[in-house]
Formats: sequence, structure tokens, C-alpha cells
Amino acid sequence: MQTVKMVISGAVNAGKTEFIKAISEIEVVSTERRATDDTKMIKKETTVAMDFGRIAIADDLVLHLFGTPGQKRFDFMWEILSEGMLGLVILVDSTRPETFRETNRIIDFFVSYRDTPYVIAANKQDRPNAWSPDELRLALRQPPQVKVLPCVASDRESVKNILLELLYVIQERSED
Repeated sequence: MQTVKMVISGAVNAGKTEFIKAISEIEVVSTERRATDDTKMIKKETTVAMDFGRIAIADDLVLHLFGTPGQKRFDFMWEILSEGMLGLVILVDSTRPETFRETNRIIDFFVSYRDTPYVIAANKQDRPNAWSPDELRLALRQPPQVKVLPCVASDRESVKNILLELLYVIQERSED
């Protein structure tokens, strides 16, 4: 059996924990704690170390999903969690353009740290004020080869589609 480590990252409230909870076959190991800084204006709890979930894609393939904290003060965990990752999902809250700069900082960190295949999941596409994936591509200054995909992190099928697209990107990269 092959185990593939995937990291799920993004700014605060992008939907990382929800994304993992929507797909995991096991109860998600979560380090959610009461928010004590400006984050409490957005949500009551925030991830302080990581989230962990697991899903079997096939009889011989299991994905381990590691969600990073979104707060800048916990970004030291990004390097730790990215050890051994084969793929990366960058979640972006497509209803909050004020988080796009932070999303770019996160992308820049991971791209400069390790050359890992990644996709961008444009979360909250079920909301009327969501930026489209094409608009997000422009706002985040992403090249055409980076997949920017619509997503609803609470929807299992949507999350499954994102993970499958990432697996395709990983496969394409390994064939090159």
C-alpha cells in the first residue's frame, strides 16, 4: 500500500479544517483552540498546530491530509508539516479579497521551500459574492499551468475533486 502525504494550507478561515473533515474516513485529529487575537473577530476557534485526516483512494493508495494553521504566528509549523509532502492544496476564501495577499505569501513560502506540485482551491464558491477561479488566478498572479479549481470545503464531492486533480498534477509531474 502506498501512502501519500498531502498538505492543506491557506489563510485564516479559508476552510482547511472543514476541507479535511469533509473527506476524512477517520475522526479528524484537530488542534482547534479558542482564538485569542484578531482571529476571534472572524471565528471562535482556530488551528494552532495541525489537522490530520486520512482517506483511502484505492485498495493500494491512502492519502494522509495535514492541515496547517493559517495564522502567521504559527507559520513555523508549515516547514514541519511539509516534510515529505508529495502534494499541496492552497485553499483560498474566494469571498474575502483581503486575504489574497496572505494567500500569496503562503504560496511563495511553499514554492520557495520545496518544489511540490500544488493546486489552488477557490473555496466558498457556493456564496453569491465569491470570486470565480479565473478572477482568483489573476488576483493571485498564478501562471496558466497552475490549476485554480472551484471548491466548497464542506462538500465531500467537491473536496474529492480537488484531491483527484492534485493527484493528476502529481502524476503528470512524475512523468515529465
